[in-house]
Amino acid sequence: MLFPFDIPALTGFAIPVLIALALLGYSFRILREYERGVVFMLGRFWKVKGPGLVIVVPFIQQMVRVDLRTRVLDVPPQDVISRDNVSVQVNAVIYYRVMDPEKAIIQVEHYNIATSELAQTTLRSVVGQHELDEMLAERTKINADVQRILDEQTGAWGIKVSNVELKHIDLNEIMVRAIAKQAEAERLRRAKIIDAEGEQQAAEKLAEAGTILSGRPEAMQLRYLGALQNIAGERSSTIVFPIPMDLFERFGRATAAKSED
Repeated sequence: MLFPFDIPALTGFAIPVLIALALLGYSFRILREYERGVVFMLGRFWKVKGPGLVIVVPFIQQMVRVDLRTRVLDVPPQDVISRDNVSVQVNAVIYYRVMDPEKAIIQVEHYNIATSELAQTTLRSVVGQHELDEMLAERTKINADVQRILDEQTGAWGIKVSNVELKHIDLNEIMVRAIAKQAEAERLRRAKIIDAEGEQQAAEKLAEAGTILSGRPEAMQLRYLGALQNIAGERSSTIVFPIPMDLFERFGRATAAKSED
């Protein structure tokens, strides 16, 4: 059976058509709302396009996609020597986003890797300037310091560091036991101080009461009667009668006078 057209001629016509369709498909790019395209023309920066439909001229223009969403960077644990010579491991999480796609592509190679490496060195430098107690008690200040330094240095890359959070500060077992002993000693010290302050206040009040009672004999008698009432109210077969000390003084003076006679 003979075909009404020439097969070699059809094949020769289809190849250019397929190439043209492929180039046309390559020319159309669709960028999402959170994406931008950095377009270069003959190797030179031309403009930032997107979102939506973007047309790129084949062989003349090239486009690099940039994601503008906030990214989460998990900084791996870093070995840090604190200012008081304590070895700790510190890791953190960093939130950042690209604010200027042009700078993020042109000013630095692989801005994600560059930001990660800078975050590790900055974390070691900032944490190493603090003592262990400051690391544990002043995390907010350390977070702010790391964020400020990172934001200043990544600003030239078109990147904004929005937040930094320390996740863990890990100590070896020896330091954990030492901190536990220190905390226990601190609790004992506070307990002893509170006990001593209570004794001091009680002694001061007793001294004031003794001064008042010594100047008012009738008050001393009322105190004796109150003590007798308390003893009588208890279930005891023994009753102790308090004797005023002035009786002993009078008895001593009388005895001395008789001895002189």
